[in-house]
Amino acid sequence: MQRTVLNRITAAARSGFRRYPRHLLHSVRDLSIFARSTHSSPPLFNVHGSHPLPAEQSPPPHPILGNFNTGSDDLSAIWIGHATVLLRIAGQTILTDPVFSNRIGVSLGRHTFGISRLAPPAVDPASLPPIDAVLLSHAHFDHLDKPSLLRLVNPRTTVITAPRTKGLIPHGFRSVVELPWEGRFRLGEIEITAMQPAHWGARTALDRRRGFNSYLLDSSGSTAFPPHRVLFAGDTAHTDSLDAAGGGALDLAIFGIGAYDPWENAHATPEQVWSMFTRLNQHGAAHLLPMHHSTFELSDEHRDEPMKRLLDAAGNEALRVVCRQIGQFWNMNGTPRS
Repeated sequence: MQRTVLNRITAAARSGFRRYPRHLLHSVRDLSIFARSTHSSPPLFNVHGSHPLPAEQSPPPHPILGNFNTGSDDLSAIWIGHATVLLRIAGQTILTDPVFSNRIGVSLGRHTFGISRLAPPAVDPASLPPIDAVLLSHAHFDHLDKPSLLRLVNPRTTVITAPRTKGLIPHGFRSVVELPWEGRFRLGEIEITAMQPAHWGARTALDRRRGFNSYLLDSSGSTAFPPHRVLFAGDTAHTDSLDAAGGGALDLAIFGIGAYDPWENAHATPEQVWSMFTRLNQHGAAHLLPMHHSTFELSDEHRDEPMKRLLDAAGNEALRVVCRQIGQFWNMNGTPRS
């Protein structure tokens, strides 16, 4: 019984709870039976205490948040880990797909059954500057993490999310806005447009109608701030549906580069990401911030492989790849630094 439970949960967890949602539900049921019969839990489900990093992995650098000047007009970014990026654009501070939990998955009471981080987040939520908006791409557990959102609840913060996900958002935010594809929302001097990635949004086998988004942030019409355009792709396989974001000069594109083996139908390979990036306008976007790698073990490739393959694909244009390490800070008018 224990082996069956572990096999099911492991298969679900390694896929990011995407390919085997029914197996995951069966596993939770079986886990309950197993726990009652043995009065103990398998080591995989030990959710108490800390989960140390593998011996060969060093903690990420902790950025000096003073570098992230909330009074600056510069376009700035910090990769906090996985799909969580802290952005400063046109006077607004924006956080993408915030996941700060040490373990993600199904929560039953105080316990979470799922996978733990390979590397801690570079920033503690309590240290974040005031957040004007949270962007949520879709409802998968590694992108919409309820415990993390609870730590961010603030009456000044707007949450922008995909269709049919509003019910997953904790109460207490200023507002929760669901954007369909091509839907738009005005945040200060920024126009935020939802775009269609090649992915899907189901959180479990029972809610397959949930939406999934990429987002274009455009302050090019601002008279108070320098014009900038940023694409947050969220999760996507190789697609030309995001090419429309290149209708104007794009300063920064944020793409996931991991979890493609064997899930290439849902997550682009590094080479495919570079192709999408360079297609975004005549000369490609100015900079690429790669995310969705080296944080959780969601697939079969080694955690170091995505970045190596991306830099190989970039060749002599590799300097356009920024925030290569968790915790790295970057802005338009400077060089990456920790």
